[in-house]
Amino acid sequence: MRGVLTLAGAGTRMLPWSRGLRKEFLPLYDRGDEGRPVLKPVAHLVLETLSGAGVDDVTLVVGAHQLEFVRTYFSVDSRFLRRHAHHPDRLIETRRFYQRLSRLRLRYAVQPAPRGFGDAVQRAERSVGHHPFLLHAADAVLIEPERGTLPRRMMALRDREDLDAVLLVRRVKDARRYGVVEATAAGRTHGVRRLHVSRVEEKPTRPRSSWAATAVYAFSPSIFAALRAVRRRHPTAELELTDAIQEVMARGGRVDALALSASSGEWRSVGSPDGFHRALRRTLAWAERSS
Repeated sequence: MRGVLTLAGAGTRMLPWSRGLRKEFLPLYDRGDEGRPVLKPVAHLVLETLSGAGVDDVTLVVGAHQLEFVRTYFSVDSRFLRRHAHHPDRLIETRRFYQRLSRLRLRYAVQPAPRGFGDAVQRAERSVGHHPFLLHAADAVLIEPERGTLPRRMMALRDREDLDAVLLVRRVKDARRYGVVEATAAGRTHGVRRLHVSRVEEKPTRPRSSWAATAVYAFSPSIFAALRAVRRRHPTAELELTDAIQEVMARGGRVDALALSASSGEWRSVGSPDGFHRALRRTLAWAERSS
């Protein structure tokens, strides 16, 4: 299964920290070996989520200046293991991550300048080709009882019914800050609430719904044609993924959503200082309780 992981945003809400540093490599907690919480970069956790969902071919979309750093982090470094071999207990999680990397095919696509989430996704078209794919932004994590469960269910639903897209949504208090999803109830799938999506809109001043899209999607390749169409109409603007999803539906495509709940998981972003603080505290509590 194909997957796309985006690490190409400007990160201006995290300035001055993000000047030259990547918010996607901020540390969050995870369950470690022998019941000890460990710190992992957000992008590391997201790659584990995609792998847990069944993805074995991942395209990482990165900015040109960060390509070398990202490629280094997601490479198996045997010399690093030899250099720290006298501390084998400290290498447990690194060895486990390297084993996961060895089972994945990693590709890289460069976004020369930050021109929107949709533009970052479009950069992956050449490597994704005509395959359906899972998309996950690398500046937020899904906290699930078993990592990768929700994305796997999203792709299973997309495949089973040949949908153009499946979104993952959650209820929010102030939807003006998010991509807003209008949808109607459609029962449940695998125990998760399902919705038929009728409209998506990016950061509306008067939201028509309290459903907000998280940055996790299961797509058919039709999203790429929609992205190109939106780009042709607005060649100088940032390319929003929500506009392309709306374009898919305008062309007759079918889009559904699965809704996060207290039992299925939660979404934590590190895109702002407050968000990072909350995510750090929440993942520590989860790691300690789950140990």
